[in-house]
Amino acid sequence: MMTDSTEGAILQRDGKTYAVTTRIPAGIITPEQLETIARVGRKYHVPVLKVTSGLRVLLAGIQPEDVSRVFADLGPLAKPETSPCVKFVHACIGTDMCKYGKQDSIGLARTIENQFKDQSFPAKIKIGVSGCPRCCSESHTRDIGIIGTTKGWMVFFGGNGGTRPRFGDLIAWDLTANEAADCAQRLSEYYRSHANKHERTARFMERVGIDTLKSELLTLIPYIPIEKVN
Repeated sequence: MMTDSTEGAILQRDGKTYAVTTRIPAGIITPEQLETIARVGRKYHVPVLKVTSGLRVLLAGIQPEDVSRVFADLGPLAKPETSPCVKFVHACIGTDMCKYGKQDSIGLARTIENQFKDQSFPAKIKIGVSGCPRCCSESHTRDIGIIGTTKGWMVFFGGNGGTRPRFGDLIAWDLTANEAADCAQRLSEYYRSHANKHERTARFMERVGIDTLKSELLTLIPYIPIEKVN
C-alpha cells in the first residue's frame, strides 16, 4: 500500500508545496516521456512546469499528499534525491546534429550519467559535456566540465557559476571518451574522500589547490603524462 511522503521532493518558497525534477540523461527525451510529464502535470494540477538550465523538467507547486504519487506516475523519469548527488549531466547536441560538433557529447554524457547513478557526495555536483570549444553546456563553470576538440576531450574540475563564479581547472586534454569518463570518476572520488560536508568543488579547489591535486591524484593517472602534470 503506497503511503504519501514528501521525501525526495523540494519544499517550495510558500512552505507548503513541493517540486519534483525529472532526470533526462543528456537532455534527450522521447515523445512518450513528454506525454508522461504532461499527463502527470494535468492529473495533479501542477501549476508550474519549467525546463531548467540543466535540461530537466521541474514540476513545481505539488501538494504534499500528491508527491509520492507523482514520483510513482513519472516512474524512471523521476527519482527522489535524498542526499547530495550528481544533479544533472548537461550535454549539447554534439556530432549528432551540430555542424560544429567535434566529439560525441550525447554518447559521453549518457555514459557518465549511468556511471554516477546512485553515488552520493559531500555536496551536489553538476556536469557539463560540450562537443566543441564553443562550450554550449557551460562546461568551464561546472563541477566537472568536459569539452571536445579535434584531438579528443579536455576535462576541467572545480567550476561554479553561482554567486562566487569560478572557472574550473584544466586537468587533462586529448583524452579518449573512456579516459574522460574515467578521469571524471577519479576526480569525483578524490573530492568525496577529501572535501568537507557541503563544500562544493569550487570551494574545495580553492582550499586544497591544484598543486595538491596534481601530486596526490593526477600523477597516478596513467593516461596523463607526467610532463602535462608538472
